Formats: sequence, C-alpha cells, structure tokens
Amino acid sequence: MNQRRLKLVKRAGLLGAGVLLLLALAWAFVPAAITVETAPVARKPFEQTVLEDGKTRVKTKYVISTPVAGTLLRIDLKPGDGVTRGMTVATIVPGAAPLIDPRSEQELRARLGSAQAAQARAETSVGRARAAQDLAQGEYSRALQLASSGTASQADLERAQSELRVRQKEYEAARFDAEVAGHEVEVARTALLQLSDPRGSRSSTRRVSVKSDVDGRVLRVTQESEATLPVGAPILELADAHDLEIVVDVLSTDGVQIAPGTRVRIERWGGPVTLEGRVRLVEPGAFTKVSALGVEEQRVNVIGDIVSPPEQWRTLGDGFRIEADIVIFSTPDALAVPISALFRVGEQWAVYVVEDGRARRRLLTLGRRNSNEASVESGLQPGQSVILYPSDQLSDGGRVKVK
Repeated sequence: MNQRRLKLVKRAGLLGAGVLLLLALAWAFVPAAITVETAPVARKPFEQTVLEDGKTRVKTKYVISTPVAGTLLRIDLKPGDGVTRGMTVATIVPGAAPLIDPRSEQELRARLGSAQAAQARAETSVGRARAAQDLAQGEYSRALQLASSGTASQADLERAQSELRVRQKEYEAARFDAEVAGHEVEVARTALLQLSDPRGSRSSTRRVSVKSDVDGRVLRVTQESEATLPVGAPILELADAHDLEIVVDVLSTDGVQIAPGTRVRIERWGGPVTLEGRVRLVEPGAFTKVSALGVEEQRVNVIGDIVSPPEQWRTLGDGFRIEADIVIFSTPDALAVPISALFRVGEQWAVYVVEDGRARRRLLTLGRRNSNEASVESGLQPGQSVILYPSDQLSDGGRVKVK
C-alpha cells in the first residue's frame, strides 16, 4: 500500500513538473510587449494653413530717369535718404543735340501723347479709388454702429475695418501713380525742348535739374558716379519705404483655397512678435518654378497687406524675407489626432489605440489636415490614446507597454 502511494506521489510530481515545463515553454514563446509612445485624442481648436516663404515689397516704386541725353553729374543721395516733392535729385549737362529727323520728331510727340493719356487714366483711377474708399468708410461706420448695438458681430466689424484699410491703401497707390504719370509727361515735354529751342539745347553750359514729384525715400541709386547717359536711363528709385505688402508664392492647388481677406500670420521676419496680415489678391496667372528637389511646380503669387501697427515693423524694408502662415480653415472645436499616429490600410486611414494593454486598430474618416494634426470625423472618441509612430511589429490585439 505504501509502495503504491509512493508511486502515485512520484507520478503526480512528474506530471506537475511536466506542466510547469510546458507553461515555461509557452511563456517563452509568447511575444513580449512592445514599448510604444502614445498621445491623447482631444477636442481642440484646429487650423489648416499654407506655410511658405515670402518677401516684402514696396507697393509703388518710382523710377527717376534721365529726361535728356547728356552727362549726369555725381549723385550725392544714398539709399535711405529722404526726398521731398520738388527737390533736385540729379543734374544733367546736355550734350550737343543731334539733328532730329521727322520720324524721330513724330516719335517724341507720340511719346508725349502716350504720357498724357496715361496721366488721364491715372487721374481716373484716383477718382475710382476715392469713391471706393468713401464707400468702405460708410460701410465701416454702419458696422461700427451695428456692433455697438449688438446687431452685428465683431467679425463683421473687423472685416469692414480691414476693407477700409485696403481701400485707403489703394487710394494712396492711385495718387502715387497719378504723380508718376505727371512726371512722365514732364519727361516727354523736356525731350521736345530741343525742337523748340535747339540753340539752347546745344549750349554746354545749360544744366537740367531733375526734380522729384513725390515725397519718399531713396531705395536704390542706379547710377551714382558721373556718366554720359541716353534719354530714359534709370538714375534712382524712390518709394515710401513703409508702404509695404507681402508677396508669397504658393502651389496653385493651395492658391485656389485662398480668398481675399484670408488671415495671414507673418513669422520669422526678424522681429520679436508675429505680425498679422490679410490677403488682398491672389494673382490669376500661375508660373512654373523648379523646386529644390528639381521638380517643376505650378505656383501662384499671393499678395497681402500688413495690418499690425506700423510701430511693430518699422525695421522691415523692401525685399526682406518673411515666412507666411496663411489660414485657409479654422474651427474652435474639432477632434484632432497627430499625423504621426496615422497609417494606411488599403484606401483608408487607421490608427492604433491602447485598450487594456493591447493595441487595437481603428479605421478613421478624416477631415482636414495640417502639418501636425488631422481632424477626425469618425472612428475615435475623445480621451482615447493613440500610438505614435506605429511600427510593422504592431498588430491588432498585440501586447504593448506605454513608455
């Protein structure tokens, strides 16, 4: 009896050892938990933007050129110097006037007529811009009254104010163009002086003073040293250095989503603050540009105004580099998931969520995307945790350990 009991105990011990061995072998072959990094899914404000490099540009430049052929005396003006209307910016000693044949005379008179027509057209544009400014002023006044009474929203007031600023700038630009056109008329008339006063034109002692018709600052001195120049040679460029706009070239596929009035954040321009801007125009014509990778792209210029107080960007000048973040979509409440959590399953997007220590695959319906996040229309709930940078080692139902 004792021997039988001893045999049973030995058999039970061997059986238990075998079970333990089998369990150890099974545990050894169970895949280890994969360490993952997660991020929560939450509702938050969401923006879709177009981020591109751009530059500043003076809205209206005024190029002063030689009204007559002759020797240009050295110009003392330097870039940045202020210039007032009627100020002499250059002096020319005319050379001996050549004999003018009937054809050249007709060309000079045609040039004068063309300049006068351009002046009339510019004066018409001034009237049109002034009327648009008056209309925008009236709309802003009405929006201000409606906003104070609670009838109109703050956004309507801001749009009316932005429209008024744009129309004021257009009126200033139209006036500037009219002044430039007037100068071109004077240039054409000066070129005809040699017809009415040939003897005076041949006088080497007679000097022609080139005057500025506008107030502004010198942007560039094209010809600083003394030189003999023909008629129409550029001497220097004038402009209001603080009347700036921004120019950003974007992909044409992005350009179709940008409308006038769209908000622009101007960053990395060198100043301590982010400047605010508004899109004024998306040019209707695209152009081909080769990217840094050698790929041909169709791009289009987006023109915008800086609406931040001028005191914040006085150090900006013509041709300065900026980075423009153009907001093409914005919502205060969206379910957002990091882009780094997304992966493709056939034609759909998917993520892995962590549930009870295991990775569970979820197929998603996405809305809009930006460089960091995507808005989710279905497939996730707020508060869930998604796995970032999912590797090929992950599988649906696999064990995971959160870092």
